[in-house]
Amino acid sequence: MEKIISCCGINCASCDARIATINGDNELKKKTAENWRVTYNAPHITDEMINCTGCREEGTKFAHCSKCEIRNCADGKGYKTCDECSEIESCKTLSFVLTNVPGTLENLKSLI
Repeated sequence: MEKIISCCGINCASCDARIATINGDNELKKKTAENWRVTYNAPHITDEMINCTGCREEGTKFAHCSKCEIRNCADGKGYKTCDECSEIESCKTLSFVLTNVPGTLENLKSLI
């Protein structure tokens, strides 16, 4: 399976938002928005917001990306991803993703 690892360790290649965007799948966009509203307690997420080609890929980004603390931290330190940081396992900024998205720490460590 293809891997496109984001700053925080999410595999964008398996992310429903990216898959829906790349394939122009409006039904998957709708399902993803519904899921994310519940999963992330984010009632403001709409189907139209589900557009992303991947955190570190060229193209459109999910609305949250521009204000993502994790992405901004990595960019500010000159890192492509959090795997380059010595505080990866103790980082409070990254902890939500590491706790709530299975496989993210393993994805980041696979880049080392």
